[in-house]
Amino acid sequence: MTIDFRDRVAIVTGAGGGLGRAYALQLASRGAKVVVNDLGGSRDGTGHSDAALKVVEEIEAAGGAAMSNGGSVTDYGHMVAMVEAAKARWGRVDVLINNAGVLRDKSFAKMEPADFEFVVQVHLIGSANCAKAVWETMRAQNYGRILMTASSSGLYGNFGQANYGAAKLGVLGLAKTLHLEGAKHDIRVNTLAPTAATRMTEDIFPEEMYRHFEPEKVAPAALYLVSEDAPNNVIVGAGAGVFQSAYVTLTPGVRLDGDALSPEGVAAHWAEITSRAGETVPNAGAEQAMAILSKLQGK
Repeated sequence: MTIDFRDRVAIVTGAGGGLGRAYALQLASRGAKVVVNDLGGSRDGTGHSDAALKVVEEIEAAGGAAMSNGGSVTDYGHMVAMVEAAKARWGRVDVLINNAGVLRDKSFAKMEPADFEFVVQVHLIGSANCAKAVWETMRAQNYGRILMTASSSGLYGNFGQANYGAAKLGVLGLAKTLHLEGAKHDIRVNTLAPTAATRMTEDIFPEEMYRHFEPEKVAPAALYLVSEDAPNNVIVGAGAGVFQSAYVTLTPGVRLDGDALSPEGVAAHWAEITSRAGETVPNAGAEQAMAILSKLQGK
C-alpha cells in the first residue's frame, strides 16, 4: 500500500524547522498542498524569522505546492484567517498537524506562573485554536485528519517540565474527546509523542546520541497517522526510527463496603486495586463509570 496525499491540503504548525519542517517536506513530496505555519520565534516563543517562507521555498523548488503563514497558534483569529487563506487557494483543508511548541524549563519551585501559563497557552490552547479553526470545514467535508503532539513528559512526567508536561497531557485529553466528537464525520484524531533532535532538545541530548534522533525518523509515523487509512484515537511514540504504542489503562478494581469502605480498607486492598491483571483500555471516560456499575452488579 502506497500512502499519498494527492488532492489533500495539509496545515502544519511550527513547520519552520525541526519536526514540523520534516512533516511539511514529506507531505509535499507525497502530493499534499501544504500550509507552512511558523511564528519564527526562538524556542522560548520570542522573536520572529522567515522560517516558514524558507520551507515553502524548499517545497516549491522540489516541485511541490505550499504557502507560508506567520500566525500565532495562541491567536484564534490568526488561525481562522490561516484556514480561510488555505481554502481560498485550494478549496479545502484535510489535514492538521499541531506541532508548534515552546519550552520554558525550570523546576516547579523556580518556575514563574507566567512561564507555566505561556507554555500551556502555546501547546494546549494553541492546539485547540487550530483544531477549532478547521473543525467545521472538516465536518462539512466529512473528512479530516488531526494529529496532536503530546510528549513522554506529559504521559509520564519529567523533572523541570511541570508546565510542558501539564500542557502535553492536556493535549491528549483534547485529542481523545475530539476523536469521539469527530468520528461520525470521518475526522480521525491521533496523538504522537515524538523524540527528536531539534532546537527544542539541542541541550538535552548527549552529542553522540544527537545524530540518531533526526526529525525525519519521526515523520513516517506522523504521515501514517494523518493518512486516509489512518487509525483513530491512538497514541504513538516515535524516535530514532523506533515506533511505540502507549495506552491509558484502567484496572478492574475492587468493591469495598462495610468496615472495608475506609482509608484502612483501601490500604489493605491496595495490591488488588493496583493489579494490572485484566486491565482495559477505555475508549471513553464513561467506561470508568460502567466498570464501577459492573462491580456493583457483582459482575
